[in-house]
Amino acid sequence: MSSIDRRALLLILPAALAACGFTPVYAPGGTAGTLRGRVEIAAPDSTESYLLVQNLEERLGRSASPDYRLGLALATASQGLAITPANEITRYTITGVADYTLTRIGEEGVVASGQVRNFTGYSATGTTVDTLAAERDARWRLMQILADQITAQLYATADLDA
Repeated sequence: MSSIDRRALLLILPAALAACGFTPVYAPGGTAGTLRGRVEIAAPDSTESYLLVQNLEERLGRSASPDYRLGLALATASQGLAITPANEITRYTITGVADYTLTRIGEEGVVASGQVRNFTGYSATGTTVDTLAAERDARWRLMQILADQITAQLYATADLDA
C-alpha cells in the first residue's frame, strides 16, 4: 500500500492551481477585494427586496463613491405543501427568484449578470401569531440565501478587467 507524501502535495498544489488560471477570490487583488465597498445596490421597493439589499450590503459593503451598480429584480411565491384530510395547510414553501445585473457606472457594458433561485419552508401548525412569525423568518432566511448566491456568483463570474 502506498502513502501520499502530504508535504509534497502541499508544495505542488499551489503551482498546479496557478497553472490552471485559478485565482483566489479573497486574495489581494481578488474579486472580493475589488468589489468590496464599490457597489451601489438598487433601492428596494418591497419588504423582501429591502431584506435582500440589506444582506447584499453586509456582504459587499456600502459605498460612498461606487464604481459599479447592481440592479435587482426579485419575485417570490408562496405555496402550500402539506394538506391534512380536513383541507388545512400545515406547511408552506416560499420560492424566490432574483435576477441581477452588475454594470460599471458611466459605461454601458454589463460586467456580470445572472439569476439565482432557492426556497425555504415554514410550519403553519401553531397559532396565528406563530405562523406569521414563522413566515416572516422564512422570508428573511430566503433573502439571506439569495444574497449569498448572488455574492458567490459575482465573485466567481464578474469580469472586472473588461
